[in-house]
Amino acid sequence: MKIYNTLSKRKEEFIPLEEGKVKMYVCGPTVYNLIHIGNARPMIVFDTVRRYMEHKGYEVNFVSNFTDVDDKIIKKAVEEGVDSSVISERYIEECKKDMEAMNVRPATTHPKATQEIDGMLEMIETLIRKGHAYAAQDGTVYFRTRSFQGYGKLSHKNLDDLQGGNRSLLVTGEDQKEDPLDFVLWKPKKEGEPYWEAPWCDGRPGWHIECSVMSKKYLGDEIDIHAGGEDLVFPHHENEIAQSEAANERPFSRYWMHNAFLNIDNRKMSKSVGNFFTVRDIGKRYDLQVFRFFMLSAHYRSPLNFSAELMEAAANGYDRIVTSVSNLNYLIRNVSGGEDGAEISGREEELLKEAEGFARKFDEAMEDDFNTADAIAAIFELVKFANTNASSASGIGFLKALKDEIVTLSDICGLIVDKKEEILDSEIEALIDERQAARKEKNFKQADEIRNQLLERGIVLEDTREGVKWKRA
Repeated sequence: MKIYNTLSKRKEEFIPLEEGKVKMYVCGPTVYNLIHIGNARPMIVFDTVRRYMEHKGYEVNFVSNFTDVDDKIIKKAVEEGVDSSVISERYIEECKKDMEAMNVRPATTHPKATQEIDGMLEMIETLIRKGHAYAAQDGTVYFRTRSFQGYGKLSHKNLDDLQGGNRSLLVTGEDQKEDPLDFVLWKPKKEGEPYWEAPWCDGRPGWHIECSVMSKKYLGDEIDIHAGGEDLVFPHHENEIAQSEAANERPFSRYWMHNAFLNIDNRKMSKSVGNFFTVRDIGKRYDLQVFRFFMLSAHYRSPLNFSAELMEAAANGYDRIVTSVSNLNYLIRNVSGGEDGAEISGREEELLKEAEGFARKFDEAMEDDFNTADAIAAIFELVKFANTNASSASGIGFLKALKDEIVTLSDICGLIVDKKEEILDSEIEALIDERQAARKEKNFKQADEIRNQLLERGIVLEDTREGVKWKRA
C-alpha cells in the first residue's frame, strides 16, 4: 500500500509503527456553525481511508477532534448572549448529525479542546523548560520557532524566506516577540471570554497546541498518519510538528495526508460571492449518498469542482450501482430453484473467478494512494458484469455472491447501495385489504404471512378500533 506523504512529496510504502495497527489523527472542525461542504471533503476522504484500512485487517485508532474554543465561537456566543459552550455543544451535535447523514463513522475518540487543557499546560511547561518557548511580560507564551531545526520541513518553506518577503504568512507579530516568526501557545484572557488558570496568566490555548496534545494523549508521541485539508499544511501542521517533536523528542507522524480544495462552479467557496453551501443545504437538494459518491469521484489530492451538472452525473452513477443491486435482489427473491439453487455450477464458478478480477482492480486502485476514482470505476465494471451475466436462470448462490461483492466494495467507500425497496401506497393498501379478507375468512395463516411480507418491506401494521393503520419502520 502506497501513500503520498506531504513530508517527502512522494508516494511511500505504508509501514505501520505496530504491525496490524494504525494510529490516525484527522483535524476536525471548529464548531461555530453548521459544517460546510468544504469541511465534508476530509471527513469523507479519511473515513474512506479508515474503512479500507479496516477492510485490510488493520485495527485503526482514529482520532478526530472538535475545536470548541475559538474567536469565531466566542463572537457567535456574544451575538447570541450565551456562554461559548452553548454554541460549541450545539454545533458539535449538528456536526455529528451531518456526519451520520454522509455515512461517516464516528471516530474512535472525538476529543474536545476544552477538556484537554491540563495536557496543554503540561506540554507548554515542557517546551519552556527545554528552551523552545518563553513567556512574555503580559503572560503570552510563544514558541521559539528558530529553536526547532526542522521548521518548514512539511510545507517546504524556508524560515529566512518567510521572514524576508512573506509577511502575510507570519503569525501576527507583537513587539514582545523575540522573533516575528514565533507563534502563540497560550494567550491572556479578554473581558467576557472563557479562560483557564495557568502559571503565566489566566487565558486560553493557541490553536496549534490543541491538536499536538490531543494526538499525544489518545495516540502517543509518534503516530502513523496525520491528515487534513491542504489549507492546514502551513501554519497549523507545520507548527504541530515543531511543538510535538520539540517536546517529545520523537518524530511526530510518519505519513502526512492532505486533501485538495473544493471549488464551487470553478470559484472558491465564499459567503460574499454567494456560493457558500452547508452540508444541510446540499441534503435538501440531493441524497447525501450521491454527495459522498461525488466526493469520491476524484482523487483526494486533486482539486474538486462542485456543480449541479457534476452532481447530476454523480446521481446517475450512484443509481447505476443501486439499480444493479436491486435487480440482483429481485432475482434472488424470485429465482426458480430457491435455496435449492444455492449450489454454484461450474460455469458460474468461472464467472465468479472473472468477477474477482474487478475486486483486485478495486484493491489496486485503493493501494495506490487511495485512488477512489479508479476504485469506483472497478465497481462499475463489476456492475456491468453482473447486469450481463445474472438472469432468472442463475443459481441463488451465484446471484448472492455477485451482490455481496458489489455491496462489500461499495461499503468500503461508505456507499449504501443495498436499499430497502419502496413500495407504492396503493400496493400497501391492496395487501392490507387482502389481509383483512383473509382474517374475515379466518385464514389467519395467510393474514400473518401478509403482515410479515409487509414487515420485510419496512411496513409496520397497527390494528386499531378505527381499522388497520400502517407506517414505515
